[in-house]
Amino acid sequence: MQDQTQEKLPDTAQRVADLLAGIGHDKPVVMLPETGKTSAEAAAGLGCSVAEIAKSIVFRRLADDAAVMVVASGINRVDEHKVASIVGPLGRADAKFVKTRIGYAIGGVCPIGHVEKTVMLIDEDLMQYGSVWAAAGHPHAVFNLTPQQLVAMTGAPVVDVALRA
Repeated sequence: MQDQTQEKLPDTAQRVADLLAGIGHDKPVVMLPETGKTSAEAAAGLGCSVAEIAKSIVFRRLADDAAVMVVASGINRVDEHKVASIVGPLGRADAKFVKTRIGYAIGGVCPIGHVEKTVMLIDEDLMQYGSVWAAAGHPHAVFNLTPQQLVAMTGAPVVDVALRA
């Protein structure tokens, strides 16, 4: 893993770094030398397992057009039916919807610092890891935290969202 936190962060990653500092989080935003747009790419750059990547998947709730974010283990596919049974019927969230409602571009969607109130759920499978890595507002930016810190930062319930074979 190459730690390039001494370099100037992109604006959206700096916004996340400032948010983290404001809540007393003691881990820096790290810039990956290669993209972390996918869980596999992020894991390769960090030297961790894909399961330890806390990926953010955004849906559009049909009833009120609200953004619904699921923070899931990088190895899991999100079961849209399970999510819908918790929050209501869902539709696709395109890149413009995500950028407008969440405030980050796809590939760097952070679980905190959203521009609008977001309905959030956390994959229970993340709770088994000592720490996980989440996107920090930019496709190359990530930060490390415990699953318990993720729950505390987001206030999101921990639920079963994984598609099981």
